[in-house]
Amino acid sequence: MDPDMTVPCGSGLINIRVGAIILKNGKFLMVGNDRNNYLYSVGGRLKFGETAKEAVKREVFEETGVCMEAERLGFVHENYFYTDSPKYPGKLIYEVSFFFYMKVPEDFEPVCSSHTEDGREEFLKWVSPDEATVIYPAFFRTELAHPGPTVKHFVTDER
Repeated sequence: MDPDMTVPCGSGLINIRVGAIILKNGKFLMVGNDRNNYLYSVGGRLKFGETAKEAVKREVFEETGVCMEAERLGFVHENYFYTDSPKYPGKLIYEVSFFFYMKVPEDFEPVCSSHTEDGREEFLKWVSPDEATVIYPAFFRTELAHPGPTVKHFVTDER
């Protein structure tokens, strides 16, 4: 398998990532693990040679066990942050993410069997927009409460 789209750049890293927007009954599906006190979107880094749509389909299958097609692009997110990853502790990351609304089957019952890059088991959680849980990206909370038809661009800078 080709390597993830994480590229060294100066003293930091550039990530190219996809995220899945999986909506059901007014809630959206997020992922967590026992190392972090927050939830993050279903998805992950592109592998070299993939398109963003191919990557989101692969990531959804890896993290939910369900093959699902992307319906449309919803958000592009540029994000500067310092990573808490054990592989790159404290490194500055510039990440560009493409978030796709997915075509969710009526009988969708996800089963998580994925792991973080340091081997921790991940779990899935349905989140309502008004829930107090810390989530990334944070704009999901407001934007997914009332999804719109256009592609929106967000920039987060935690430097």
